[in-house]
Amino acid sequence: MSVARTHAIALLGMTGSLVEVEADISANLPAIILIGLPDAALSQATHRVRMAAKNSGSALTPHRLTVNLSPAALPKHGSGFDLAIALACLAADNIVPPASIDKVVHIGELALDGRLRPTAGILPAVIAASKRGHRQVMVPVGNAQEASLVPGMRVIAVASLREALIWHGAAIEPVDVDPIMQHDDAADAQTELDLVDVVGNDEAVLALQVAAAGGHHVFMLGPPGSGKTMLAARLPGILPDLDTAASLEVSSLRSLTGSGLGRSLVTRPPLEAPHHTATAAAMIGGGTGQIRPGAAVRAAHGVLFLDEAPEFAAPVLDALRQPLESGLISIHRANATATFPGRFQLVMAANPCPCGQYGASDKECTCPPNARRRYLAKISGPLLDRIDIQLGVQRITAAQLRLADTEERVTSAAARARVESARAAAAERLAPTPWTLNSQVPGPWLRGPHARLGGAITAGLDRALERGGITMRGYDRVLKVAWSIADLEGLTSPGADQVGQALYLRKGMS
Repeated sequence: MSVARTHAIALLGMTGSLVEVEADISANLPAIILIGLPDAALSQATHRVRMAAKNSGSALTPHRLTVNLSPAALPKHGSGFDLAIALACLAADNIVPPASIDKVVHIGELALDGRLRPTAGILPAVIAASKRGHRQVMVPVGNAQEASLVPGMRVIAVASLREALIWHGAAIEPVDVDPIMQHDDAADAQTELDLVDVVGNDEAVLALQVAAAGGHHVFMLGPPGSGKTMLAARLPGILPDLDTAASLEVSSLRSLTGSGLGRSLVTRPPLEAPHHTATAAAMIGGGTGQIRPGAAVRAAHGVLFLDEAPEFAAPVLDALRQPLESGLISIHRANATATFPGRFQLVMAANPCPCGQYGASDKECTCPPNARRRYLAKISGPLLDRIDIQLGVQRITAAQLRLADTEERVTSAAARARVESARAAAAERLAPTPWTLNSQVPGPWLRGPHARLGGAITAGLDRALERGGITMRGYDRVLKVAWSIADLEGLTSPGADQVGQALYLRKGMS
């Protein structure tokens, strides 16, 4: 008997590493010794493998089995190594040809009856196998569609360990089993809401289109019932479809969370709306074992909506400051660092005071001034300074409601068409640069010779900076919004009107 080898994939965040699974039989007391830095879930694979092999008609050898996961220093998490471990052990006992399993990457969790359970993270795992030169991967039937999304890979879908052994040449009788399928969360996805449902608040509707055109962050301040949540929920519907790279990242993130992908990659921007009781780990990501993506990561290339923003813990909100600047989320552990995409559009909504009625025309606020200041001070100044559009919204009046049927309102389809045209214009202008959206362009470039605006155009903005009304970061963000407004209006560059409108969108809630 010789050492049998096959391959599996270890995921750290979205990054996959190829793991060689070796099995060797020695003449000692019966046991399965698993080495190579496994976590608790992986250490229990020995019990699952032994029972699954017995119930599949190919019991493991009564001698000692030593299974090594190499490289040994690489942390390995989860139950997706079960299939590779089982096949390596049986190949070491010549139940299947060792040469056959050496050519295939095996991913899947075993049930005690020998069936294969769908495994989270199949898409990024198969992508990692493809990048490392492998062209065959064996996965559970429940993950077959997801694995098939990777071009150039031969996907071998099996329902059980017995079926995998037969495919590799084992001389055992086939037995039909009911495969364990993955629930397809994509079928439960809600349809996108239409912007035409919004009555009144024309300024907020326009601000939403500007935000979509340039990828800007938004903060809406207003009393309950003014439509903040309604507006935020309709932002994904006016965003363009995801490009190929973004679609692959969003789909991989959904795969990591164990959600089904259906028959195609995700093409629409996601919306994440965590509850205000969320912790920093729930917002950014983490975990004691395998590092899992948080709400901000799952919102990558889409919208992260924080309703009742002052109710979130201050450390949770401040944890978003670094991703807003860099577009990346890094989670550090003692033995590993996982990096996730973190480029999302942040939309925050807040009431103006604890009772929510400050500034409302129909009700009186009962909060003392210091209570109002403390309430909004829960959102730190540095975080607010990173929000491009800060707008106040009001409840609609009875007159606006009566006129709603007679006025022509913007639909999501029309708004998306405008946004796509604006983004195309920005991408063409920024083609020689590494950026594609106005929100990504750094301030020095906007103030440099490539995009500098005349003194007459920026006069009002210059005065606001001199008087301390905005910071230098705020100055640059006003310029970014002005360019987005110009793109939305089909102009080659912003004028004084666009800069003034951008300044209003920056200071509209004050």
